[in-house]
Amino acid sequence: MGPLTTATRPVAGDIATERLLPRETPLPMAPGDLGKGRVPDRVPAAVGSAMAWRRGLILLATAALTGAGGFEMYRVLEVGGVTVLEAMVLVLFLVLLAWVAFSFASALAGFFVLLTHPTAVDAELPAIVSRTAMLLPTYNEDPHRLTARLRSMIESLEATSHGELFDWYVLSDSTDPDIWVAEEKALLALRQAVGTPRLYYRHRADNTARKAGNISEWITRFGAVYDFMIVLDADSLMSGQTIVRLVHAIEANPTAGLVQTLPTVVNARSLFSRVQQFAGRLYGPMIAAGVAWWHGSEGNYWGHNAIIRVKAFAEAAALPQLRGPKPFGGHILSHDFVEAALMRRAGWGIYMLPTLGGSYEEVPPSLLDFAARDRRWCQGNLQHLAVVPARGLHWVSRLHFMVGIGAYLTAPLWLLFLLLGMLISLQARFVRPEYFPKGFSLFPTWPAQDPVLAIWVFVATMGLLLLPKLLSLVLVWTRGPVRNQFGGALRTSAGVLAEIVVSALMAPVMMIFQSIAVIEILAGRDAGWQTQRRDDGTVERRELYRKYGVPTLCGVAMAASAYAVSLPLLLWMSPVIVGLLFAVPIGALTARPAPGKLFATPEDREPPSILRRANELSAAAEVGIKPALVELREAPELLAFHIAQLPPPRAARPDTVDVNLAIGCAKADVSETFEEAIAHLSSREVFSILNDRSSLSTVLQKP
Repeated sequence: MGPLTTATRPVAGDIATERLLPRETPLPMAPGDLGKGRVPDRVPAAVGSAMAWRRGLILLATAALTGAGGFEMYRVLEVGGVTVLEAMVLVLFLVLLAWVAFSFASALAGFFVLLTHPTAVDAELPAIVSRTAMLLPTYNEDPHRLTARLRSMIESLEATSHGELFDWYVLSDSTDPDIWVAEEKALLALRQAVGTPRLYYRHRADNTARKAGNISEWITRFGAVYDFMIVLDADSLMSGQTIVRLVHAIEANPTAGLVQTLPTVVNARSLFSRVQQFAGRLYGPMIAAGVAWWHGSEGNYWGHNAIIRVKAFAEAAALPQLRGPKPFGGHILSHDFVEAALMRRAGWGIYMLPTLGGSYEEVPPSLLDFAARDRRWCQGNLQHLAVVPARGLHWVSRLHFMVGIGAYLTAPLWLLFLLLGMLISLQARFVRPEYFPKGFSLFPTWPAQDPVLAIWVFVATMGLLLLPKLLSLVLVWTRGPVRNQFGGALRTSAGVLAEIVVSALMAPVMMIFQSIAVIEILAGRDAGWQTQRRDDGTVERRELYRKYGVPTLCGVAMAASAYAVSLPLLLWMSPVIVGLLFAVPIGALTARPAPGKLFATPEDREPPSILRRANELSAAAEVGIKPALVELREAPELLAFHIAQLPPPRAARPDTVDVNLAIGCAKADVSETFEEAIAHLSSREVFSILNDRSSLSTVLQKP
């Protein structure tokens, strides 16, 4: 398709009175049905004997490592006979070891892929011809930083000379009225600054189905004229060259329905986020190369920084509502996995380009912020229990769901494994053993384990966990340019050692947080939809004690139980106990800003041009947000722009009465001044007034 004709664009005029949306071009998107398997219209090209061999190798390695480890663990426990508690420990060990072995085998494949196939991006940009929509969903984000990143991407794409093939959409689901109006102000300024008519803005008053509903609403209104869409997150950043290469990659493969990039974490400031940034930058490429090697055309989707074939998505990826109440029923939270699986069920290939580069994101600034986001992901992944049996799914898609579910179920399983081990030790210490059980026995039953072999099993398990990190370090050592970007071999090695120590201290706390999340979800508690903090990770002392209280108490209980058995057991358990006992100071310390040289990445040392530009614009952006009604009252041009963006009023019916609007209007009617009115209006009432032209005019005209 060519560029939009003038008939599909807004007529040029006063920008403050334009509605920043093109003429609607609907594309049907009927809700999907998990019970009906669809016969594929096409088979992705990557499916074949070579891919089957790769997947068989990964599964065989996982089975071999699990079997060998399980056998050695049985030898540890079978001395004197296996008790019921020991049998439970053995089963848990097999499940957890299989999880570790599977991750290890995939990472090992990635190591050999990168070692034998060094990647280099062609300097010359390919030619593209397709129409692509850049979609930026946002929910109560900082509008100034949002538009700073958006402007840097627009400028970077325009510099490629392909900018006319792309339209930009900011799709707002913001429920905070002050942020909503600030978004409009920032978008109005941005459109005037960049001078492009291809920048659009849409705000939803009813954010049904959250981000998935936001995207599907855009498709059903505007999707028909676009070949592809690139879905971003509010913290996403992609260079113009990467965007063009993504379009070319999916153009060159007509069986591809989605191509996912590997986003690099940037702009980390706190110790926690810098550790995440360093680990993702160093270990991420190897892990991604491994999964891309054996996933092939049955890859996965992470919800952002990916290009999608619009019509394929509309035909195959519409999400149904799950039966039952929340948290398991209702709208699917982790929609991306399901969308990828449904597209693959329809025959479209889902691919990943792990070495493309130029794709960036940010991470939460503290362990508590990370845990809050992780809680929502936990609920979404556990919802997939209802999706796994869906008819017609590829077995690798089902495996993606099981891996996602296992990522959270392993936390309570690890905790149970530790508790059972402690219980066995306490039983041996305080419960008198029954040397001669009921029935005939020539020899007594001695309760015992093999301590030397247990140490070797522990060392081997830790090796499976740590070896992929060391292999990533080897890849850096063997590549001069990359080694120099990280600051040299010595500094990178020191960073890996420090990352292992810090991550080991935080891991037990996350184990407790994830275990609590699983228990809450199983008990029927919904996670909701919270705004994610991006910058400041500092936490008040009261919140530190409240949030880290349970992990600390768990640490006290474990330490007391271990010491009651023996000092060696306490020392053996110290890697877990120390992280829990000192959860409060660890949480406070990791949330604070960290020195720039600590855990430095190549993007820290030499920021790419788009990142540098985005940060410059963000630093120069306006600070602070005024109350929405005050902002509109003081800026007539912004008020005209806001009114122009509102959808046409709907016919009033008894079942659609907005209670917040009615109460807000009543409060405004009895208020003598504008200041008195806004002082008594709640946030929800202001939000409803902002959606109603006549009510807004009444409030703003107060003396």
